[in-house]
Amino acid sequence: MLAHTRRDLEQVRTALREAGVPAVITGGQSVFSTDAGADWRALLEAMAQPHRSRLARAAGITAFFGLDGSDLDVGGDPLTDRLSEELRDLALTFAGRGIAAVFETLVSRGLSERVLGTVGGERHLTDLRHLSELLHDAATRERLGLSGLIAWFLDRQREATDATTERTRRIDSDAHAVQLVTIHGSKGLEYPVVLAPSLADRFVGRQAPAVLVYHDDDRERVLHVGDPDARPAALVARHHQEDAGESLRMLYVAMTRARSRLVVWWAAGNNVPHSALHRVLLGRVPGAAGVPDRLEPPSDEDTVRWLRRWADPDIGGPDLARAEPGEPPPLPTRPDPGPLAVRTFTRPVDLLWRRTSYSALTAVAEDPPAVGSEPEVVEKDDEPEIAVPAPEAAAVTPVPSPLAPFASGARFGSLVHAVLEHADPAADDWYAELLRHVTEQLVAWPVALDPEALADALVTVCDSPLGPLAGGRTLRQLPLADRLRELDFELPIGGGDTPVPDPRVLGDVAGLLRQHLPPGDPVLPYAAALADPALGDQVLRGFLTGSVDVVFRVRDGDDERYLICDYKTNWLGPADEPLTAAAYTPDRLAAAMGHSSYPLQALLYAVVLHRFLRWRVPGYDPERHLGGVVYLYLRGMCGPETPVVDGVPCGVFSWRPPAALVVELSDLLDGARVGGAS
Repeated sequence: MLAHTRRDLEQVRTALREAGVPAVITGGQSVFSTDAGADWRALLEAMAQPHRSRLARAAGITAFFGLDGSDLDVGGDPLTDRLSEELRDLALTFAGRGIAAVFETLVSRGLSERVLGTVGGERHLTDLRHLSELLHDAATRERLGLSGLIAWFLDRQREATDATTERTRRIDSDAHAVQLVTIHGSKGLEYPVVLAPSLADRFVGRQAPAVLVYHDDDRERVLHVGDPDARPAALVARHHQEDAGESLRMLYVAMTRARSRLVVWWAAGNNVPHSALHRVLLGRVPGAAGVPDRLEPPSDEDTVRWLRRWADPDIGGPDLARAEPGEPPPLPTRPDPGPLAVRTFTRPVDLLWRRTSYSALTAVAEDPPAVGSEPEVVEKDDEPEIAVPAPEAAAVTPVPSPLAPFASGARFGSLVHAVLEHADPAADDWYAELLRHVTEQLVAWPVALDPEALADALVTVCDSPLGPLAGGRTLRQLPLADRLRELDFELPIGGGDTPVPDPRVLGDVAGLLRQHLPPGDPVLPYAAALADPALGDQVLRGFLTGSVDVVFRVRDGDDERYLICDYKTNWLGPADEPLTAAAYTPDRLAAAMGHSSYPLQALLYAVVLHRFLRWRVPGYDPERHLGGVVYLYLRGMCGPETPVVDGVPCGVFSWRPPAALVVELSDLLDGARVGGAS
């Protein structure tokens, strides 16, 4: 049902509920302005002062206690005393266990059964529970007592016209209710049947409005707030003219929302002359498209005669006749809902399906997999802070690490990652650009350090060569136009929402590695790690989520390839010795990769890139476009003087998996049996 104003909708909702018809006003209403908000306010105020009989009795007639005026009158003072005692108990429950315990206590005393047995009860119970969650969150987050919580709640009610995401009413239970929507709020929506009972009723005062709204000669929108008695008549006329035009546009919106049936009402009245529906039906001259801004209603006889012309039987119009007064048809009676019962759950639960991530897959030793969602990670959580044992490396020049002065840790890694993500290498002053982003990101990732020193160190890091996969370029030589930063993904595995009957396990990846990787490949030893049942026996069913730090596009003439990059700030050298590039030689990085299960991350990210590119790159060829993986261990990147071992600079782990391996791994994650998998 559509109407111009929310007040009209509230009147309709009241009438429908009295008739036993569920109805709900949609369109972003704040849950604080609902009847449930009034119930919670009465309850909280009574809990704060249970000795005041007026407040106790006001709480008694809320849904929390289910009384009415007659109950209070018959019960008298003994009932009021009993209410006061219950409110004291609830106040003690709040002090000891919080507002959530208060709500659950009331539920245990029959709140749900009582509310669900009323018209619109499902809607009301949803709002009551929603508010309990918001109250609990505020009390916990801001450490509020009962008085502070009441003040917070009253502030939210005063702000209820601004329905933010958390405060907007949840509408899960409104599917079977009549939807009441303002015409403005219905833009872009469709409904099977639309009733618009108030289109013919539009009041426009004869006096000038408090504020004139119109467009000037340059089509700029103007708000004229001058003295109403001193306004030029031409401006007032322009305001009314534009308002009349806007009402026609809103009429078009209202009458085009229905897919199957539209029902409107017309009746003569004091507000009809300005109604867009009235002006369109009765004001248009045959053969002309113009609609007057105002039209007095004709006589009843002329109106019926005119409307009959719209009821042409050749186009299926109805036979219009004057409606004779009489008794309205009886309203339907609400059927008895019968006794309430708990629904029996019979559907089997797929315990193998889960929404997981690289971090969750590799953390099974400490946290076995379970059905659920990956919690939001607020810091980089894949960088161990301990030194990793590694084989002796070839002798290299011990160039000092530019990041050696800064302590390791997840928060520092998140800070550096955020700076590199947002800084623009094309900035005229690279140091100033880095310093600006260091200063900004320290707000989100507070670390005790000198911002200027970190910016200076990152200048050196960004001037370090990235190795042959990047064509010898540095981070500073890869513009933002060639970077896809924070590639978020949610990858279906084992069929996603439609699971395959026989999904693969993570250990099947080992067979692919042994089939496609040559001896000496730095990732090949990870195949043995997948033999651990805790890791390898995980079923690949559900969704894989995560985020790739950055994808580089590397151009060489007409050819281009795409390179996965992951930033790492791991401290790999001994904690009691100066940190140099010698701790980040290629063989040490290969050992660090295996120690941290990064090979699995690199493999999964390669599949993500493969699936992304085949959707987005015309003529995609895995052999040509998959450029490989670089893990940038930033503490080992020491500028142009960074030592190079066998063509690869220290601090850079470079690996280009065979394209066939990536393609078959993608198929395996989909649930297919591929060659080499066990």
